[in-house]
Amino acid sequence: MSANKDEIILKGLKENNLKHIDLNLPKEKIIVFTGLSGSGKSSVVFDTLATESRRQMTLNYPHYIRNQMPKFERPQADLMQNLSPVVVVEQRQAGGNSRSTVGTYMDIHPLIRLLFSRIGKPAIGSATDFSSQSAFGSCPECSGFGEVIAPDLGKIVDEEKSLREYAVKFKPLSPSGWQGRWMMTCGLFDPDKPIKDYPEDKRCLLLYGPPAGEKVNAPFHTKHGPQPHDWDGILPRFTRLYINRDISKLKGITQDDVLAMSTRSLCPTCQGSGLNPKVLESRVNGLNIAEYDQLELTDVLKELQKINDPLGESIAEQAIPHVTQLVEMGLGYLSLSRKMGTLSGGEAQRVKIARHLGSSLNNITYIFDEPSAGLHPEEVDLLINMLHHIKAQHNTVIVIEHDLSVIKAADEIIEMGPGAGVHGGEIVYQGKLEGLESSEAATSLHEKIKINQNPRERNDFFVINKATNNNLQNVSVSLPKHTLVSICGVSGSGKSSLMTEAFTEQYPETITVGQGSIGISSRSTLATYMGIMDDIRAIFAKKTGQPAGLFSFNSLGACPVCKGKGVVMPDVAFADPVTITCEACGGTRYSDEALSYRYQGATIVEILALTIEEALDYFRMAKIIKRVNTLKDVGLGYLTLGQTTSSLSGGEVQRLKLASHLQKEGQIYLMDEPSLGLHTRDNHKLLDVFQRLVNRGNSVIIIEHNLDFIAASDWVIELGPGGGKEGGHVIFEGTPEEMLTAETVTAKWLRDN
Repeated sequence: MSANKDEIILKGLKENNLKHIDLNLPKEKIIVFTGLSGSGKSSVVFDTLATESRRQMTLNYPHYIRNQMPKFERPQADLMQNLSPVVVVEQRQAGGNSRSTVGTYMDIHPLIRLLFSRIGKPAIGSATDFSSQSAFGSCPECSGFGEVIAPDLGKIVDEEKSLREYAVKFKPLSPSGWQGRWMMTCGLFDPDKPIKDYPEDKRCLLLYGPPAGEKVNAPFHTKHGPQPHDWDGILPRFTRLYINRDISKLKGITQDDVLAMSTRSLCPTCQGSGLNPKVLESRVNGLNIAEYDQLELTDVLKELQKINDPLGESIAEQAIPHVTQLVEMGLGYLSLSRKMGTLSGGEAQRVKIARHLGSSLNNITYIFDEPSAGLHPEEVDLLINMLHHIKAQHNTVIVIEHDLSVIKAADEIIEMGPGAGVHGGEIVYQGKLEGLESSEAATSLHEKIKINQNPRERNDFFVINKATNNNLQNVSVSLPKHTLVSICGVSGSGKSSLMTEAFTEQYPETITVGQGSIGISSRSTLATYMGIMDDIRAIFAKKTGQPAGLFSFNSLGACPVCKGKGVVMPDVAFADPVTITCEACGGTRYSDEALSYRYQGATIVEILALTIEEALDYFRMAKIIKRVNTLKDVGLGYLTLGQTTSSLSGGEVQRLKLASHLQKEGQIYLMDEPSLGLHTRDNHKLLDVFQRLVNRGNSVIIIEHNLDFIAASDWVIELGPGGGKEGGHVIFEGTPEEMLTAETVTAKWLRDN
């Protein structure tokens, strides 16, 4: 008899677009899932395998504990056996807190605080006192944020205009709100005179309020007559109501709205550390805790290793492995104080990976979602070594990946396809690396990079002079206009500092497509996200004479049973949640009345079921055609108008976001890693979009590691030579062909491919 194989058994998988597929996954191997974006990789790995493992793990707890834990519905599958506990490292941004730093995320900072509380001189107190979030430790001036936010008069008030002409540009204080109307009717200020023409005392009263200790009555008019009210001044009111207050609970105003009207500066009291000056007096080997936080991790390691106090040494020994993991992941240039929200996609991925490397657990299934995203080819070897290290601890490693280096390192390769969306959901290939090339898979192991040998002419330039943002070392550089420009370099070399900061400060009209999420929800569809749903409803309303809201499942047209969700979730008490298609509407989300009306023979549901390609033949309105065309241009023609944004893969989200920006008429497009989540075949479609944009007279600049994109560019700028303080220099400017003879890390990989 043959020995039993230990493997994960998955049969009859039907989540999303999966077509009743069966899979056996060997344990203690590196398994790579590849295939076109939207082919079904995430449906297998995340929506089925990871979800079921998490669901079964919660079953081990008593009911009263399970009630406090996330609930997972059983995925649509006939059989799921031999699953092990999962650790998932997704692309989603790490650290949902604006104060989250590398030090706090990695649990290093609590140990540093403990170190200072035990051996710092002079002694201060407990470890908590060294935190900017504690009552004692936080800076009294900035409340621990390290920045002082103040209203910017020039942004809030246009003194060339009168109050009635919206001199106050901040909406809640303008005539569109009650506060603006109060200013105009209180009798203190002439609502029709430009602010610059006010006498100085009236201008100061309007902007800054009465002198300290004085009160000025400004009656507030109500239906019961004028009510006495003290006037406080536009800037003091803005500070009190919108800066010194939690505005997250206010409607119609966001933190971004407030910051757009403010200036942010380093707190003079704590110099940006967020700490009480008394805390900063305590030192270890000459450094205070703020200086420790600012050190690059390689230097933190040296400082920890220098500690010889017996108590301090025992604390340092607990922190050293965490710091070492980050350094070994190529992140030695980061600091403990670096905000998690400011990391690039590749940096955030590696920090998340490093967080899990310290675990001594085994027989775990580790799932990675494109771990090579944001990594320079030079850095991918570090990643592959890490995957082998995890496997060697008797764990199973499952990776969703497009990078050929990672694919070649796999023990087992599974390609999903053959197409995307409704054209995907099948297993195209499963087996060893050797068999991939002779299969029907879209992935080719011998894809040759095509160097652009006919770059566009360079006649006009965008110029950046002596940029010093973050680690940039007085960088001056010229980027040719009306061309495709690639900005490359290893992680932390200064690419984002140069482009998303220095460049956009100089050229604020730039349309920037970043790596952030798009705010996906089960009620948001492609049609709503692209801004054409209102037009579709208007067409129905005009044709039928009914209100436009009748053709929205978020309004009058919602099914009365499921309230426009298309599904119902009956109360099953402490059991696993169950989602059932709504019997009343059959999952369409619409009421019978809404479905009784037609446009060109089709109901609103049938319209939303059209694919992007079909919609181009159906509609005549220029705006709809233009926006639908942008979706087709980025390779999303197979999706339907009514597809929810919450059901899209990472690569599809990236292209949807790009399509929404392409509908704007802009001269300068800046794309931050547009290849994220895309298969090689999808890359070529995206490159075609960029080339067409440039041919129409636009300038397209991409921050990229992908060699296909760099090779196809007209001009390449590389930063480096390393990351952090080793970076911040321009080490190459020229055409891709000229780069072949350069001595840089990117040039080496371009030659080798």
